[in-house]
Amino acid sequence: MNNSTKILLVEDDPNLGLLLSEYLNAKGFDCTLKINGQEGYDAFVKHSFDFLIFDVMMPIKDGFTLAKEVRGLDKNIPILFLTAKSLKEDTLKGFNVGADDYMTKPFSMEELIARINAILRRVPNNSETEDGVYEIGIFKFNPQLQMLSTKDTETKLTTKENELLKLLCKNKNGVLERNDALKAVWGDDNYFNGRSMDVYIAKLRKHLKLDNTIEIINVHGKGFKLLTK
Repeated sequence: MNNSTKILLVEDDPNLGLLLSEYLNAKGFDCTLKINGQEGYDAFVKHSFDFLIFDVMMPIKDGFTLAKEVRGLDKNIPILFLTAKSLKEDTLKGFNVGADDYMTKPFSMEELIARINAILRRVPNNSETEDGVYEIGIFKFNPQLQMLSTKDTETKLTTKENELLKLLCKNKNGVLERNDALKAVWGDDNYFNGRSMDVYIAKLRKHLKLDNTIEIINVHGKGFKLLTK
C-alpha cells in the first residue's frame, strides 16, 4: 500500500527469497527476509510488521507451525502462504491455522502485489498509527521508544512491560494466550516465569489506571484481554 507497510518474508529458498524481497522493496514496501521458521518467529516477536508471507515447507519450523504460533500472539495480522504444492488438504490446513490467502509457486510478482494490497485494504489496524504508535484510551504507546504517555504524563516502560503491552495491543479486545505470551517475552512458559508475568501485568494495570475505560482482565484458563471502551 505504501512504504510504511512492513513485510516479514520467511522463505528458505535463497534465490526466491532474495528475488521477492528485492521486488517488494522496489515496490515501496519495507521487506525483511528470514530463511527458516525459527528466524521468522524471532523476528516477529522482536519487531513490528504489518504483513507476513510464509513459505510452507521450511527447515526447523514449517510455515503452518509458525503461523499457529503467530496467531497466538496476534489474531489480526495478515498471513499469506507460499507453497510449491497445490494439494487441497494443504490449502485447507493453511486457512485453518489462520491464513488470509494462499499462492502456489510459480506465481507472477504482479499477482503477489495485488493480493497483498487487497488483503491490507480489508484488515483492521488495531488502533496503530502509521508511525507504529498505538492509541489506548487517553494514552499513546510507542513501543519503539518504550514510552507510554498522555498529554500530561510520560512513563518509560521496562523491556518486558513494553513487550507485554505491545502483545496486548495487537490483540486488543481479544484474548492474548498466556502460554504464547510467556514463550514470546520470557522464552519459556514455566511456573516461575508465569508468576513473573503476573507481576508485570499488575504493573501495566497501575500504569493505565489514569483512564478508567481501560482494563486488563484475566480470562480464566486462557490468558489476558486488553479492553477499551
